[in-house]
Amino acid sequence: MSCFSWFKTDKKMPSKRMEARLVTIVKKVPTQHGSSLKNSESNKLPHGHSNHKQSSEAAENTEPPKGISVTSTTQKTFTFRELATATNNFHSDCILGEGGFGRVYKGQLEDGQVVAVKQMDHNGFQGNREFLIEVLILGRMDHPNLVGLVGFCTDGDQRLLVYEYMSLGSLADHLLDITPDQVPLSWHTRMKIAHGTAKGLEHLHEKAIPPVIYRDLKSPNILLDKEYNPKLSDFGLAKLGPFEGNRYFSARVMGTFGYCAPEYVKTGMLTTKTDIYSFGVFLLELITGRRAVDTCRPVCEQILVYWVCTKSTY
Repeated sequence: MSCFSWFKTDKKMPSKRMEARLVTIVKKVPTQHGSSLKNSESNKLPHGHSNHKQSSEAAENTEPPKGISVTSTTQKTFTFRELATATNNFHSDCILGEGGFGRVYKGQLEDGQVVAVKQMDHNGFQGNREFLIEVLILGRMDHPNLVGLVGFCTDGDQRLLVYEYMSLGSLADHLLDITPDQVPLSWHTRMKIAHGTAKGLEHLHEKAIPPVIYRDLKSPNILLDKEYNPKLSDFGLAKLGPFEGNRYFSARVMGTFGYCAPEYVKTGMLTTKTDIYSFGVFLLELITGRRAVDTCRPVCEQILVYWVCTKSTY
């Protein structure tokens, strides 16, 4: 009997359709000095439907834009059994967090490497889209301020992403959710986090070809290593491009309330400047220690940006 009571042990091989799809996509994407993609059917990604807790955008085309720059692919393909073993059968004691698309577990691979394993909710409409986008973006970028993707799993209907483990958790854990016995972040550390976050965003906007619009910059998505170096994470809402022109039209707004740029909310026009507004909100959080939106405060203080404006003098 298998030690995993809910893991099928029959001789049927797991489906390789998604894995083959990813390999096809990866091979079709050129290097930085390569030619542009051809607009062929084989380059298209499956469409998905949003089920994000802060957004409700209809399915978007996730076809990689022409000319996307990449680096060599080094991500490993894991079996579901390997990741079940790494996380002690996805034990509740290993849970690091839970979001709109599933749970994240702390795990240890066979070689001893400690990782974070995101198990996508395969019943969710948006899961496949986020999975594909994260593999395309993180699997093709190597930057000290972007969380590293170690590998992925596509056994059957399971979709799992394996990331480098960030020992200090998210910035929100040290800035917004601190306990009375926690020492507040020093100004030096805060500036270090701000600088690193800016470098990561700069890489997405200026170094990637076409640029990547992050669309979900917020303190819970900024992870910290043991030396408080920040890394951007959670790219499920990101947009690849635009390669030609400088903006997208998004049918419905996606993102987190309090961080979204007003012009994006009103018009649906999406540019890299949309991320810059979110970066500004993040800086206000970093300086004040307040949440972007805090419904526990008086009405006039609930929206951080508006509250800061009332305190500013020009």
